[in-house]
Amino acid sequence: MDTLELFQRLGVALAIGFLIGLERGWKTRNEPEGARAAGLRTHALGGLLGGVWGALAVARETDGLIAIALAFAVYSGAILLFRYREAVDEKTFGVTTVVAAMLTFALGALAVMGDMAVAGGMGVAAAALLAFKDVLHGWVGRISWLELRSGLLLAAMTFILLPMLPDRTIDPWNTINPFEMWLLTVMIAAISFAGYIAIKAVGDEAGIVMTGIAGGLASSTAVTVTLAEMAKEHPEKVSPLTSGALFASATMAARVLVVVAAVGTSVLPKIALPIGVGGLALLGIAFYFLKQNTNGVERSRLKLTNPFELKTVLKFGLLLTAITAATKLLTRIGTGQGVYVLALFSGIADVDAMTLSMSRQATDPGSATLAANAILIVVAVNTVAKAVIGWMTGGAGFGKRMMAAAVVAIAAGGATLLLPSLS
Repeated sequence: MDTLELFQRLGVALAIGFLIGLERGWKTRNEPEGARAAGLRTHALGGLLGGVWGALAVARETDGLIAIALAFAVYSGAILLFRYREAVDEKTFGVTTVVAAMLTFALGALAVMGDMAVAGGMGVAAAALLAFKDVLHGWVGRISWLELRSGLLLAAMTFILLPMLPDRTIDPWNTINPFEMWLLTVMIAAISFAGYIAIKAVGDEAGIVMTGIAGGLASSTAVTVTLAEMAKEHPEKVSPLTSGALFASATMAARVLVVVAAVGTSVLPKIALPIGVGGLALLGIAFYFLKQNTNGVERSRLKLTNPFELKTVLKFGLLLTAITAATKLLTRIGTGQGVYVLALFSGIADVDAMTLSMSRQATDPGSATLAANAILIVVAVNTVAKAVIGWMTGGAGFGKRMMAAAVVAIAAGGATLLLPSLS
């Protein structure tokens, strides 16, 4: 590397040490001079030291790697010795300062030997982790065993099991993809977990709205399943929980319009009004249910004890996978006017695939009309399908509300299609 690049990399190494040292120094700012094992200057110099040894390692190649390993060991030993003396004097225990100093040296070396952006980003992350000590400790103190277990299960499902599954169909009919099946299951668990956190953090109403809108960006069907299950356990909260599912459906309608607009075809003007009006109808009903006082009694808080049950998540994952597989089989019926039947079945499980596919195929006025009609069908069917799934999952109270909202939304959107013929 040339001189200018070396200065840049050493500057990043120094900045990393300064940033971590700033946090360490601020924490011990009230201690007298000489009473700290490592503060701002020590960490700043440690980061620069790691950068210098990284530059030497780059110049000496294999021998340099051995040298930097020895330098890291000596540096870490010195920090450990002084931290030990500090701990004995203060009669305390703690190794965070030692680990922070070791990490500062290592990131300084990485800034010179590897990717500066990664080293800088990890330096910021390390400083933030150190700075939020009280917040993190308070959070750990409040977390329950069920919450910890659910978080670990979700992490294992996402980062251990999911990457191991083949991302291809494995059955003779090319319908079952293990990766997609498990991804859908993980999505249900993640939405349930996020909803649990949102409701505990900001309260019932705001948490339900956040769950519906954020979850609807990924899968409004998964949101419906999650909230319907909550409604089954908390029938007194069926109205606000239904509103969360309707917020997800309204978000789905907006997502369809965004996908079609992104493709840039002539389909958007044909579907914007009916889908937009239908989405607004869902939104209005969602707000109505959110504020509805069930049975005229004083509102009570949702008493959530478990972010999600693995058995329940697996059950609904299998249910939605079976629906998806059946849909794929039923939709292999060709093209032309048969695309309407395809849309009818496809909407049971998903709207995105059909929306994207039809938007891309709309190359002339005739195909644009065909695509628009197919997209309207798939959105309408999906809205009704979620009401049915919600009924099956959350019971009649949840299902009736979802179905009524679906009928109103479809009727409102359909009425806009009559406007040209009435004028």
